[in-house]
Amino acid sequence: MTSLPTAPVPIVLAGARGHGRWHLANIRRLQHRGLVRLAGICELRPLDATELAAFADEPPAQSDDFGALLDSTGARAAVVCTPIQTHTALALTAAARGVHLLLEKPPAASRADFDRILAGVREAGTACQIGFQSFGSHAVPAIRDLVSGGAIGTVLGYGAAGAWARDDAYYRRAPWAGRRRIGETDVVDGVLTNPLAHAVATALALAGDGTAHEVASIETELFRANPIEADDTSCLRITTTAGLPVTAAVTLCAEQAGEPYVIVHGDRGRVTFWYKQDRVLVQRAGHGPEETVHGRTDLLENLAAHLTGDTPLLVPPHRTGAFMEVVEAVRTAPEPRPLPDGAWHTAPGTAPGTTRRVVRGIDALVAAGADTLTLFSELGAPWALPTEVSSP
Repeated sequence: MTSLPTAPVPIVLAGARGHGRWHLANIRRLQHRGLVRLAGICELRPLDATELAAFADEPPAQSDDFGALLDSTGARAAVVCTPIQTHTALALTAAARGVHLLLEKPPAASRADFDRILAGVREAGTACQIGFQSFGSHAVPAIRDLVSGGAIGTVLGYGAAGAWARDDAYYRRAPWAGRRRIGETDVVDGVLTNPLAHAVATALALAGDGTAHEVASIETELFRANPIEADDTSCLRITTTAGLPVTAAVTLCAEQAGEPYVIVHGDRGRVTFWYKQDRVLVQRAGHGPEETVHGRTDLLENLAAHLTGDTPLLVPPHRTGAFMEVVEAVRTAPEPRPLPDGAWHTAPGTAPGTTRRVVRGIDALVAAGADTLTLFSELGAPWALPTEVSSP
C-alpha cells in the first residue's frame, strides 16, 4: 500500500485544455483552500502565461511526458482529462509510481482496458476516483432514502433523458471526436458513452450500487444524423439482475437543448432528478409536488479528503462497472445507422459560421423514452430498427 500524502496534496493535471480548463479552475479553487497544489501540467503544447494567469504566483512545471512529470514534481495525485483512448496507459503510469488518481469519464474505451486499470490500481494500492461528478450530488443519497422508504411505492424502473445540441465544430475539435475507433484503437466517443454518459451512469447509480454484476442484459439502438462514426442519437435498455429496466434516450441533435434528467418510476409516484442542477422533484399519490435543491461534494476535494484522512471515495472504480458494461455493449454493437435525410434538417450552430443537424421530433421521443421506459423502435420512430441485445 502506497503511503498517503498530507495536505496540500501535490497534483499533476494531464489535459488542461477543453474540459481540462474546468479542472484547472477547480484545482485553483482547492489550492486557495490549502487542500491541493498544482505541481505540474501535462500537455502536448505547453500552456502560455495567459492560460496560467491564475497560477502566476507559483507556476507549475510543464511537460508532454506524464511519467517524467510525475517523477520530477513528486506529485502524489493526478487528474487525467485526456482523450478516452489514452486513459488506460496514463492510469497505469500513475499507478506504477504510487500516484493516486482522478480519472475522467468514461474511464476506458473497453471492458478489457477497464479491467487493466482495476488490476493496476489494486496492485499498487492507490486510490482511483472516476469523474462522474453527479455521484457527488447530495441528491443521490436523498433519492435513495426516499425510494427505500417507500415514498413512491414499488419501483418499476428507471429512465434517463438527455437532449443536447452540438454543432459541426464539436466534431472538429479533436481527431478522436465522434470516432468509434482510430485504426485498431477503440475510442467509443458516442453520445451514450461520453457527452451524456452521466445520464446513463446516474440512472445505474440510483438503480443499485453501480457494479457490473447488476447488469443482466443490454439492448442498444444506435443512430447518427451527423457524418461521424459514433452515435449521436441513441437509446438503450439495461435489464438489471433484479429484473428492472433502466432506459436511457439521448441525443446531440435536439430541437431545443434542455437539462438532462433521470426518473425513478414507482407504482405510487415518481422522482425526477436534474443531475446537473442537483434538483429533485417528487410527485406521489396524496401529496403535492415537492421540489428540493441539494448540495454537492466535489470529486477532487473528496479524493484529497480520502488521501489525507478516512473519508471514503464517492466514485471508486467498481461503482462504474455497470456503466462500463454499457460502454462494452456500445463498442461491440453494430455500427450506428445513419438517419435518412428526411429525418433531420440543418440549423445554425451556436458559434458564427457553424451549423448543426436537428432530428425532427427527437425532443419528444427522448422524453417519451424516459417516461415510458421504451426504446425508439417501440415508440414508433420510422427510422428505428429492432434492438441488438448484449448479455455481459
